[in-house]
Amino acid sequence: MKLLVSALEHSANIHLKNLKKELDDDIELMGIFDKNLGKSMVDLQSLAVMGFVDAVKKLRFFFKLADDMVELAKDADKILLMDSSGFNLPLAKKIKKAYPNKEIIYYILPQAWAWRKGRIKKLVRYCDKLLSILPFEKDYYPKNAPITYVGHPLLDIIPKYKENLNNDVNEIVYMPGSRKSEITRLMPVFKELAKHFHDKKNTIIIPKHFSDAEIQNLYGDLNGFNIEHNTYDVLYRADFGFICSGTATLEASLIGIPFSLIYIANRFDYIIAKSLVKLNYAGLANLMLERYDGSIMHPEFIQDEVNVENLLDSFNNYDRENFLLQSKKLRSYIGHGSSKNVAKYFQTDTIISKKL
Repeated sequence: MKLLVSALEHSANIHLKNLKKELDDDIELMGIFDKNLGKSMVDLQSLAVMGFVDAVKKLRFFFKLADDMVELAKDADKILLMDSSGFNLPLAKKIKKAYPNKEIIYYILPQAWAWRKGRIKKLVRYCDKLLSILPFEKDYYPKNAPITYVGHPLLDIIPKYKENLNNDVNEIVYMPGSRKSEITRLMPVFKELAKHFHDKKNTIIIPKHFSDAEIQNLYGDLNGFNIEHNTYDVLYRADFGFICSGTATLEASLIGIPFSLIYIANRFDYIIAKSLVKLNYAGLANLMLERYDGSIMHPEFIQDEVNVENLLDSFNNYDRENFLLQSKKLRSYIGHGSSKNVAKYFQTDTIISKKL
């Protein structure tokens, strides 16, 4: 089977790697993905967009890339789209128009339940299968929509979970995010905060791909911090965390390390986001448990709430044991990983052809 894949984001390729392990050996990947997974038609580094001006400059490139993908679709048995709705939704429309009988499967759906809900109609119209990684997501789709909850890919990756917590907090982990703007906004707060924990091990996680020059420019003086790169090792070992909003907060929630979610956005971007997104929480764990039984898992501090006083108060009054109970409940709610379930959607044709 020839499988046309469109996976532009680094995170999508991590999940694609796990999916590939579950696919039959005779399934050939074509299209856009990490070069370590096969022969990609483009280097993912060339897809990185930094800011509005850069996006405008690359518009022609992305239009040409989409046309090339439609051409490749001619020889594909099935189509797999992962995340990146800005590129993949228009691509789905083009492929469906050119080849109405080609099966298009969308895995890791755009968060249309949070904003731009109009995308739901497009997903239903142009995709044959919608594979959801959030248990509540299907509630936002029409009853006859081809959407199925397949589990969450993080449960395919996370190696182990905390069953118990240390009585004392000996190590605190700081995760200021991976985007440069996030890091520069949060590091001054982290440095002041760490001074209050001079009797503890203060560990900061820095993405592996940053050069020494970038680290110096973004983080500045890291005296007093222990520098680490392996997120899961640290999250499992540490006793508490201050973590920038994003995938890392869901990872921490599943692993079971108590933490406070923090986020400081550009003020203009925050105002725009508030007008578009109507949600009670920023963290996915909180959003899921809110829908599950009305509970929340961890505190959140956004914009002006992010200050040393608030974060210290959060730490000092944290119910860590309750957090661990909520973590176990969250894993039970999610249920399982997704790779094995997703792989089933690409095995039917292979099995039939072997029987024939």
